Formats: sequence, structure tokens, C-alpha cells
Amino acid sequence: DKHCTDKHNNKIIWDFCSIIQCFINVLMMSMFNYSTSNITQTVQLLYHCSIEMQMKMFLCVTPCVIFLYVNGVMIFTLRKKTVFQEASRYILFGHMLWLDTLHLFMSVVLFVCAVSRITLKKNVCLTLLAAAQALYQVALLNLALMSLERYVAICFPLRHAKITSYRRTHIAIGVVWMMGLIQCLSEMIIFYAIDSTNTVMNLFCSRNTLFRLQIYKKLEIAFTCIFLVLVCFVIIFTYASIAAVAKTAACDKMSAKKANKTVLLHLIQLGLCAASVLVGVIQEAIYVYTDYITSLHVMYFCFVVFLIFPKCLSPLIYGLKDQAFSYLFKYYFTFGFKKSCCFIVKVQKCISLKLQNM
Repeated sequence: DKHCTDKHNNKIIWDFCSIIQCFINVLMMSMFNYSTSNITQTVQLLYHCSIEMQMKMFLCVTPCVIFLYVNGVMIFTLRKKTVFQEASRYILFGHMLWLDTLHLFMSVVLFVCAVSRITLKKNVCLTLLAAAQALYQVALLNLALMSLERYVAICFPLRHAKITSYRRTHIAIGVVWMMGLIQCLSEMIIFYAIDSTNTVMNLFCSRNTLFRLQIYKKLEIAFTCIFLVLVCFVIIFTYASIAAVAKTAACDKMSAKKANKTVLLHLIQLGLCAASVLVGVIQEAIYVYTDYITSLHVMYFCFVVFLIFPKCLSPLIYGLKDQAFSYLFKYYFTFGFKKSCCFIVKVQKCISLKLQNM
């Protein structure tokens, strides 16, 4: 009996161990399946993010490359005729082209670095951000110069050639550059004097990650507000003055109307520049009220709409408005495929008319 009892107990223990083993096996299998499911979901999420990132880069970089080519053709066109190199209007237009081209190129480089998660040394990042800020502010002030040139052409036509001479135009551009460099030089001095810890350390290049002290934000707000108000005042003043002169009998109505449209275009471009300033405000707001993924989508939209497209479209609009420049630009843009006698006659006629009106 005792032997039977022991045998029965051993069987119960064995059955219990078998049940435990089966339970462990089932648990391990379920854990394995759960982990596999998680890994699959993670891989799918990473793949989706990768596709989305590539799509965003394509949608941003492709138009920029196209318009960099367009701007390059425009700059080449300005170098082909003497009148484009000597007239104040075309000198300022060429200056705007260079500014927009460089700013567009640097914006794309910083965007690709951010999307690709490329880190840069603090010194390199400081140089890029300072240059981008200087280009932005000089481009803003250049709008005021272009508006003043149209104001002089309509309101003081007899003195236009003297006031807007080649030498004075370049002096004005030099003054604009001195004003535009004040903020970036101030930031560099503060950075190396106060905030120069670990200057060789790598980081993701943006103003928020590099400029952490409150003084940087105060400087940016102060200079941006001053320049926006100054340029806005100049553009509104020139627009009102040209409109007032256009009502007098002694004024060329057609020239005044074209000048007013040009100044109005400057005002629209100023509005786009002001809208780009709001990107920083939008960025801070969406970080508070939305999740991380949504904030990235909103920031990408603001970057493309307020920073990229204005820089792409404004030089093209300015260039196509001018008839003489437009003919030559289309010729070089199509690699000379539209060459004909009629085309050459049109260009020469338009340039001669421009010389008479200046």
C-alpha cells in the first residue's frame, strides 16, 4: 500500500510539474509573440517615418534646386548687358537676387541637417546662423532701397540719374550691410565673451539649441522690430508719395502706375518677411498646446510657406515684370533655343526705352 501511495504521489507531482511547464511554455510563447508584434509595429513606424521624412525633403529641396537655377540664370542675365550693371534699379535687383539665393541655399542646408539629424560643432553652427540672420536683415533693408529708387525716379525724374548713380547705389548697399551685420556681430561677441562653454561640442543646429541665454532673444526681437518698422515706414511713404505725384498733370501716368505696383509688391514681400518672423512665435505656441509629431508637421508647413516659397517666387516675379530683362532671361533660361531676329530686335527696343525713361 505504501508503495502504491508513493507511486500515486509521484504521479501527482509529475502531472503538476507538467502543467507548470506547459503554462511557462504558453507564457513564453505569448511573450515572444507580443515582442515580435512590438518589433513589427516599431519597424513599420520607423519605415513610415522614413518615407515621410524623404517625402518632406523631396517637396522642400526640389523646388529650391529649381529656383536656385532660376536665380542663377537671372544673375547671369544681369551680367550680359551694360545697362543692367550700371542702372541703380538693376543693381539693387541683382543684390536682392544674391541675397535670396544665398539665404535659400543656407535654409535648405540647415533643413537637411535638421531632418537628417546631423550635428554640427557650435562654431560652425554659430557661423551659419549668424550669416543667415544677416542675409535676412539685409534683404529686408534692400526692399527699402528699391522703394526709394522708384520714389526718386517718379518724384524727382530730372535728378534721378544723379541721385541714384552707380557710386551712390553701392554706398547705400554698403550702409545696408553695416546695419544688417550689427545683430550677428553682437551675438558673436556675446557668444565668445559670455556663452563660450564647449564651443567644439556637437549639437543640432538651431537658434533655440545654440542661443540659450535670454539676451539673444531680446536682441533678435529688438532688431527685427526696428528694421520691420523702418522698412514699413519707407515703403508706405514712397507708395503714398508716388500716388500723390501720379495725380498731377506733369507726371507720366503710366510710369507712376508701374512704380506704384512695384512698391506695392515690395509691401507684399515685406508682409511675407514679417510672417516669417512669426514662425518663432508659432513654434513656441505649438510646443505648449500640441504633441511633438503635430508640432513637427506645423513647423514644416511654416518653413515651406513662409521661408522657402517667398524666397523662390519673389525674384521670379520681379524679373518677369521687367520687359527688357524678361526677354533676355527667357532666352538664357531656354539655352538660346528661342533665338531669332525678332527676339533680338525686341530686346534692343526694350533696353533703349529703359534708357530713355531713366
